[in-house]
Amino acid sequence: MAAEEEQGFRPLDEASLLAYIKATPALASRLGGGGSLDSIEIKEVGDGNLNFVYIVQSEAGAIVVKQVRVRPTLTPTGPLRSASLSFLTLTAPRSGGKRNTQALPYVRCVGDSWPMTRERAYFEASTLREHGRLCPEHTPEVYHFDRTLSLMGMRYIEPPHIILRKGLVAGVEYPLLADHMSDYMAKTLFFTSLLYNNTTDHKNGVAKYSANVEMCRLTEQVVFSDPYRVSKFNRWTSPYLDKDAEAVREDDELKLEVAGLKSMFIERAQALIHGDLHTGSIMVTEGSTQVIDPEFGFYGPMGFDIGAFLGNLILAYYAQNGHADQANDRKAYKKWILKTIEESWNLFQKKFVELWNKHKESNGEAYLPDIYNKPKLLSVVQKKYMTNLFHDSLGFGSAKMIRRIVGIAHVEDLESIKDASKRAECERAALNCAKTILKGRHQFETIEQVVEHIQSFDQD
Repeated sequence: MAAEEEQGFRPLDEASLLAYIKATPALASRLGGGGSLDSIEIKEVGDGNLNFVYIVQSEAGAIVVKQVRVRPTLTPTGPLRSASLSFLTLTAPRSGGKRNTQALPYVRCVGDSWPMTRERAYFEASTLREHGRLCPEHTPEVYHFDRTLSLMGMRYIEPPHIILRKGLVAGVEYPLLADHMSDYMAKTLFFTSLLYNNTTDHKNGVAKYSANVEMCRLTEQVVFSDPYRVSKFNRWTSPYLDKDAEAVREDDELKLEVAGLKSMFIERAQALIHGDLHTGSIMVTEGSTQVIDPEFGFYGPMGFDIGAFLGNLILAYYAQNGHADQANDRKAYKKWILKTIEESWNLFQKKFVELWNKHKESNGEAYLPDIYNKPKLLSVVQKKYMTNLFHDSLGFGSAKMIRRIVGIAHVEDLESIKDASKRAECERAALNCAKTILKGRHQFETIEQVVEHIQSFDQD
C-alpha cells in the first residue's frame, strides 16, 4: 500500500467528491444544503498535473474544491512556460498506452526527483486564512481544509474575473489594481512582522511555516541559482538570446548581487509572504482584485512579494511592443502600466507607514515605543526602513524578471508573441533593464526614477 494511502490520503473523483461534500457541513451549507445538493454540477478546471481543481455549483451557490494530486512519474514535454507550479506543462510517461500511476509525490522538472510534498496544500490554506484575516477584501475565503486529504474548499471567484496576466496581454486597464494590491501587501506584510507582533508570536509563525522548506528550495534554485549557471532546465529564445544568456552566466557583479538576495531570501524571516506574487496569482475585474495560490507561503523578506508584483508588471510593459498592431499601438496602455507601477509602490509605502504610525504602541518589538519615542527619531527610522525595503523590492523584482527570460519558467506576456525575433527584442530590453536595476538598485531613491530607467530601455 502506498504511503499516502496508509496516511488516509485518497484522490477524489467527481462521485466521491460529491459524497464528501454532502458529508461536510462547511461545504454543503455553501451550496444550500438539503435538496440543493441533488442539483450539484461538478466541473474539473485544473490541468490535472499538480492539483485537481473543481468548480462545484448548485442552484443555491458555488465553491471551488482543490486537492493536491499525488504525482505520477513526470517528464517535461516541451518548453516549460508556466507562471506558477500549478500550470507546469508536464505529462506522465506511457506504457502500453496507459498512464503510469506510480504514487510519487514529486515532479522531475527541477532536478532529479525534486520533492513536491502534499503538505504544500496545508501551507496554501494556512496562508490564505491568515492573509484573509488581515485583508479579506482581496483574499478568497477558505471554507474548509482537510489535511489528511490535502483538500481545500474555498470561495468561487466568479466570472468576469480573469487572471491578471491574461488581462495584461489583452491590454485591459484595471483602474483599482494599484490601490487594491498596495492594500493587500501593506496589510499582510505589516501585520505579520515584528513591527506589529511580539517576538514569541513571530517566532511561532516562523517555526510553523519553516516546514514549507521544499517550496522554498524550489524558489532558491529557479530564481537565484539556475539562471547564473549552465542548467538543463534553462531556456531562452534561441538563437537570438544565446549571447545574452551567456552574458548573465559570465557577469560576476550580477552573481555577487544575486548571492546577497539569495541569502536574504533564505535567512530573513521578516513577514508571512505569499511567496509567488506574480500576475498569474491574481484574479481581477475592473472593480475587484483577488490574490490566489499562496502555496509558497513562508516567513521571508517583504521585498520578495513586492518585487514579484512590480517585476511582473515591468515584464508586461516590455511585452506590449510585441502585441502592438495597426489597430492598437499599445502606447497608451504602456503609460497605464508605468502609472500602475508608480502608484503601487507609492500607495504601498503610504499605507504601510500609516499602519506603523497607527499601531506604534502595539506589541511590536522591532522598534519599542519607549525607545523610539520622539517623532523625529521615529520618522528617521521609518525612512531608513522603507528605503531598505524599496531597494530589496527592486533587487528581488529584477531577479524574478531575469529568471523569466533565461530560466526554466517563462511568462505568457512574452511567450504569446509569435514572432521570435520580435519576442527576443522585448525580452532583451527587459533583461538589460533588470540587470542594471539589480546591480544599481541602491542608487534609486524614488519609484519615478525607476520608471524613467524602464523607459530608457524601451525599443519603441
